[in-house]
Amino acid sequence: MISRMRGLLESVADDRVALSVGPLSVEVLVPAAEPERFEGSVGSEVTLHTLLVIESQNQGASLTPRLLGFASASDRAFFELFVTCKGIGHRKALRAMALPASTIATAITERDLVTLQSLPEIGKRTAETIVATLSGKVDRFAVADPDRPATPAASGDTGPLPEGPASEAVSILVQLGEPQNQAVALVEKAMQAEQDLETSEAILAAVYRAR
Repeated sequence: MISRMRGLLESVADDRVALSVGPLSVEVLVPAAEPERFEGSVGSEVTLHTLLVIESQNQGASLTPRLLGFASASDRAFFELFVTCKGIGHRKALRAMALPASTIATAITERDLVTLQSLPEIGKRTAETIVATLSGKVDRFAVADPDRPATPAASGDTGPLPEGPASEAVSILVQLGEPQNQAVALVEKAMQAEQDLETSEAILAAVYRAR
């Protein structure tokens, strides 16, 4: 399976981007929040965390492979949970992700139906289904939104890391069983000890060296 792709960004459309990867030009469908972020990167090298899905427009129709791309491994993992909700297919999920995955996860965790209903194609009933299906399953993707009223943090709580290799490393540690706060603390400690960590793999190696 193609899990990650790096190439020159050729073009950006409303729901997809095109990457030049060696001799190939590869079309990748992306969440609705991504095209605007990519517009200033045309001609630059970008990395997408990818997921290959098979689409069928109608029953009995031919099957078409589609490559979906996400800014981080964490966003991809959230998407894979999002599409387990009844009535949320791959295309609908991509269109609905007009806000960062972390913001949507926070809304689910807080049972914030207003925010969920603000997403494209998500009505009240679907928002309720999303909360019922994913409540308790997406906490690791949720981060504090600066536009939301702050809630007092428990002693020892650690704030979220920015998106990128550090965030990916935290996500992997959580998937391996580390509590969220402990995973963040381990990654921060490793990055403070070694300043030249540029990939999630390098960060994880530093985490285990420090143990």
